[in-house]
Formats: sequence, C-alpha cells, structure tokens
Amino acid sequence: MKKTKFGAILLAAVMALTGCSGSDGGSSGSSFGRELLGVKPASMIDMTSQQLVESIRIGWNLGNTLDVCQADRDGDGRINEHVEEGEEVSETLWGNPYATRELFLALADDGVNAVRIPVTWRDHIDDEGNINEAWLNRVQQVVDFAYDCGMYVIINIHHDGGGDPQFGAWICNAATDYDGTLARYKTLWTQIAERFKNYSERLIFESMNEVGFDSLPADKAYETLNGINQEFVDLIRSSGGNNPERHLLIAGYWTDIEKTCDSRFVMPNDPAGKSIVSVHYYTPWQFCTTNIQNEWGTPAEEREMERLIGKMKSHFTDNGIPVIIGEYAASGNDKDSVIYFCEKLVKLCSDSGIATFLWDNGGQVDRNTYEWRTPELLEALSRATSGEEYTPVKGAASGSAA
Repeated sequence: MKKTKFGAILLAAVMALTGCSGSDGGSSGSSFGRELLGVKPASMIDMTSQQLVESIRIGWNLGNTLDVCQADRDGDGRINEHVEEGEEVSETLWGNPYATRELFLALADDGVNAVRIPVTWRDHIDDEGNINEAWLNRVQQVVDFAYDCGMYVIINIHHDGGGDPQFGAWICNAATDYDGTLARYKTLWTQIAERFKNYSERLIFESMNEVGFDSLPADKAYETLNGINQEFVDLIRSSGGNNPERHLLIAGYWTDIEKTCDSRFVMPNDPAGKSIVSVHYYTPWQFCTTNIQNEWGTPAEEREMERLIGKMKSHFTDNGIPVIIGEYAASGNDKDSVIYFCEKLVKLCSDSGIATFLWDNGGQVDRNTYEWRTPELLEALSRATSGEEYTPVKGAASGSAA
C-alpha cells in the first residue's frame, strides 16, 4: 500500500499553524505548554484512523524516560534503581537526561513525525489513582514539546501493567480484583482525559502496555483484557473536549501478534469508529532484545517476519481495523543485520498500511547531542517509509535497497 499525499499535506498545514520553537530544559516539571481550562478546543481534522496511521512515517519511542519506575529490571527479585524514602521518582532514574524541546526539534528535522511517549504512573499516584500534579504537569510539558512540532503523539499507561506486581505493577491485579483495579484505572484515565481533552487528533491515547492475565484460564484472561479496553473506550468517549472523537490505541493481548490475532481478543465497541489495535514486534526475542543472537536475515527469518505482518494485515487492516506496531527494536551487534531487520520490517508495514514506532531507550538517538548513533538506520527508515517501490537488501553499500 503506497503512502498517499494526505500525510504530507496534513503535516505541512500543522507546522504552519503551530510552529515549533523555543527552549525548555524541562527539569522541574513546574510549568507546561498551555493552560487548557476554558480554552476553546483545537479543531479536529476529520480523518479516519486508517488515514491517521498512513500519515505516520517514522515513529519513535521516548523510551526509559517518563516510563521509568522503581522496578526489578533484571529479574533477580530486587529493585535495581530506587529513590530514597520520601523522594520523587525522576525521569532520569534509568540514566537518560531530562527530555527537552530541542530533542523533538532535532527529531522533526530528521523526518520523525510521530512520537510515542510511554508514561508510568505508579510512582506518582495514590491507591485510588489520583495523580501527583507536578508529574502530570511534566507529562504535559513533554507532550507539548512534540505536539508543538506538529507531530503525532501517543501517551499511555506503561509499566503500571504486568511484569512486576511485587514492585508496583497493578493492572495485572484485575485477575483477582477486577472491580477495585478498574476503579483505579478509570480514576487515572479520567484525569489524563481531562488534562488533554482539548488537544487535536494528533494526540492519541493508548489504553495500556503489554498486559495479559495468564494466571486465569485463557477464555477468562481474554475477557478481562477485553473488558478493560471497553471501559477505556467508554470513559474517553463520555469525557469532554475532543475526546469523543479522539483516535484511540487499543492494547492487544500482551501486544503479541499471535495472541492478539486469536479470536478471543475482541476490539471494543467504539461509537466513534476510531480505534486502532496496538501490537509490538520483537521476533526473534534473542535478536531484538539481547545480544544472544547478533545476526538476522536467513530465508526462514525473513519468511517469519512476512508471515506475522501478513497475519496482522489480513486479520485487522483488511477488515477495517488499523494497526500500529508501537514498539520494535533490534539489539544484535551486527550493524548490517540490525539495519536490514528494521528496514525490512518497516517497509513491509508501510506497504501494508501499518505504522511502526522504533523503541529507543537512549541507544539510538543520543539524548545529549540529539544525533543518531547509527545514521544509516535513520536513512533506512526514511527509505522504508518513502512510498518508493524497492526491495531492501542486507548490507548494500549505498543503503539497503535494490
């Protein structure tokens, strides 16, 4: 599926209207880009969710920043990074500097027109889900850095999901306390929806991140996730401002492609008809997230990628349900393999009308200089989302195209 001119025209119009200038270092979180109370909502461009998805070219994640939390990151049963009792968790806890406006200016100059800003709330909310005001202000400030550049922006509930309930993850508690967990979830989203209600269609809400309920029987596990996703849609649609028409990103089961294509995963009923399914792509896991496997690109590996993307297209896109791959990455030490993997994946998705967001924990874009550590990767992503007809080739000297 070739990219249409719709996205380019839309981006040019947005940039002309909003601009993207100024400098905010953003360490205090005490100020934010605009006061929304009493302000007339920004006009929403009338576009389908599929048109929105196809308007996204290079998508990028602000990883390990607003999503940081006190957590057991290596699975040894102990918290790796933590703050002293009484101190607030800062976005720098996992080693990245504070996000700045200049970062997003540089990304926009590089052709990135969509940013996913994962947000973890668990260290900044009480038991009922009430958000610390300074944290919500800081989230809004960082959103504004990207939004004011004319970018699409996704915000979500990130490490509040599954993974490490003994250290603070809580959405997984819906397996044993559905009503109590849902009440906290709805309180949290009510505040987020109110704060961002006047933003245009370029701000997308994502229901949650990588959540499943494997302690339950499979049918009940899917039913639980489906129920929370439906409550999310109902809450946003009943809130104010532009939210009744906002594009929403619906988390698949563990955001896993195979599990989300299961018939037991059901997209919520959405009266606005603007829901998009969210999955992640980390196949094979050993290559995408570790250095156990450093090379990628055998015929079998290529066929598996083609099969999985084809499955998402036939199961969702071809049936009128847009798809966003909210995270993908390659961590192997062989540069040609990393670039080829990313270029082939993004090209397959772009041709299928699926948007992709590179996961970056600080390893791809230097958060101090704002330069890509591997410029060839940026070039590959630019090619893959250009709409040009070509076949990516591993290790091609002039860039992986033929």
